Amino acid sequence: MFGTLKSIWQLLLGIFLLMLGHGIQGSLVGIRGVAQDFSTIEISLVTSAYFFGFLIGSRLAPVMITQVGHIRVFAALASTISAVLIIYAIAPLAWVWIILRVLIGIGFSGVYVVAESWLNESATNSNRGQILAIYIIVQMLGLASAQSLLNFDEDTGYFLFVLASVLVSVSFMPILLSINPAPPYETSKPMKLAKLLEVSPLGVVGMVLLGTVFSALFGLSAVFGARVGLSIAENSLFIAMIYIGGIVSLYPIGYLSDLIDRRKLILLLSSTCALTALIGGLLGHLFIPLLVVAFVIGATTNPLYSLLIAYTNDYLDYEDMPACAGRMIFLNGFGAVSGPFLVGWTMDFFGDAGFFYFIAAIMLGLSTFNIIRMQLKKLPTDYESMSYAPISPSASPVVVEVAQEVAIEQHTEE
Repeated sequence: MFGTLKSIWQLLLGIFLLMLGHGIQGSLVGIRGVAQDFSTIEISLVTSAYFFGFLIGSRLAPVMITQVGHIRVFAALASTISAVLIIYAIAPLAWVWIILRVLIGIGFSGVYVVAESWLNESATNSNRGQILAIYIIVQMLGLASAQSLLNFDEDTGYFLFVLASVLVSVSFMPILLSINPAPPYETSKPMKLAKLLEVSPLGVVGMVLLGTVFSALFGLSAVFGARVGLSIAENSLFIAMIYIGGIVSLYPIGYLSDLIDRRKLILLLSSTCALTALIGGLLGHLFIPLLVVAFVIGATTNPLYSLLIAYTNDYLDYEDMPACAGRMIFLNGFGAVSGPFLVGWTMDFFGDAGFFYFIAAIMLGLSTFNIIRMQLKKLPTDYESMSYAPISPSASPVVVEVAQEVAIEQHTEE
């Protein structure tokens, strides 16, 4: 483990700093949007714009890398991100922010692809699993730690946008100084949706539904906190608990998923999340209970991403898994683009509690569909599950395919 860390610590440091800047802007946009009296539809559009840009970036990045190389793409997109973070502060207008969020979504999508390509290049067959695990933990720790930095400026004004820009800019230094020339970027052609739907209806439906929930959690949780009157310190802790819950549960859930029918675990997580979110909506604005609710929701939703991919892999041949990964990422992103509009409508109809009611409804829908699928399709008598590999919901196709390789290697060894 220490030998692995020694070989990639500079790259991981850069990724941690990058996630600090990303985590600040993700929460700050919501809090500042409320302070600027953006309407619900405006906040929803601003939130969706990032995920829309991320989907565009996932398609553009391979083309750009093929044409001009990893380093030039990384430098260009990183500079764009840093500039956008400054423009947020000087142009707090909803239509401007929508454009900026598309750009920053494209930027982060491409930066992830390049950074994760270099990370994968540093891995060997013997330590790829360790590197993947460390990367996921560093990524989520960066997002969680970023929330504490919101307390540096109670006005959520110019300073925090500048701080995010500086962190993103500084993150490039250890990354660029630690890498070797990366190999040509290659990803598999995505599997046709019809085939994936035939293989795993639960995987397809689950990924779309989960995408809408992730967009609510990572895009509108700050908006909810600001609207119910949480202070900056309270709101930052509320958001951080979502990430902390994911960090705590990711590996224990993975261990359990290799021992039992994954559909039962998906049912347990989705139903627990639905019940917890319903309680969150009924609790009103009680701060301590809200922290518990945020922790449980984070602990149940984050592992579901990896769990749905692992479940779908159970019914695929090895050679089809990389193609499936690309399509699953797209489905999750599609749900994330549409999610903010649905959350915004729910909050307009039910009030602030609609934030939690939306999550409860979506997770109840996933639980119900899971039960239906369990009745329609029994496990085969010779069923043997694939190994589980942890994946962050914000992962690019590169790290998802690395996770697929790790799962295949572990399953082969077992």
